[in-house]
Amino acid sequence: MAFVETITLSARGVELVPLALAHEAGLRTAAADGELWNIRVTSVPEPEQTRSYIESALAMREAGNRFAFAVTDQASGQVLGCTSYHDIVPAVKRVEIGWTWYAKSSQRSHVNTTCKLLLLTHAFETLDCHVVGWRTDNFNFASQAAIERLGAKKDGVLRGHALRRDGTIRDTVMYSLRSGEWPEVKAQLLYLLNRPR
Repeated sequence: MAFVETITLSARGVELVPLALAHEAGLRTAAADGELWNIRVTSVPEPEQTRSYIESALAMREAGNRFAFAVTDQASGQVLGCTSYHDIVPAVKRVEIGWTWYAKSSQRSHVNTTCKLLLLTHAFETLDCHVVGWRTDNFNFASQAAIERLGAKKDGVLRGHALRRDGTIRDTVMYSLRSGEWPEVKAQLLYLLNRPR
């Protein structure tokens, strides 16, 4: 199935490679940069859960509903984080982007913008998606702001939708971007990446 076929995406020194068990040590190191598993509203694995996190992602890819990437530095191969296509619905040409997190040292850099440009370009221009979606915890305000900065539209809130790792039940904020909106969003992402820092 095209949505989970092996592909590597790269630009601006960032490379998205299919997540594999070989990335376990690199993911642990990236997550330890900022002890990201302590953030209550994210999906970052605790160190001892890293292997099962990867195994779960691989099983979901085999089932056709998630394709996880290791986000790496193209020059060194260092793992910077993780991101995925998920909730893949080929019949309506829809994917969501999520399970996204980056080492603290890569946050507020060009990495996230580059990853979104790569994933959205592939989704709309290669996979011919009609819509790309995002979902995030109602208390993950940083994630909501980042998604809104992309130009995605807020679809609504699913109340009492999912369990957090601490056992509380979260509301999930849903966003989407339609194919007709992609050219303007692409232009904005390129503008952000090309402006002087």
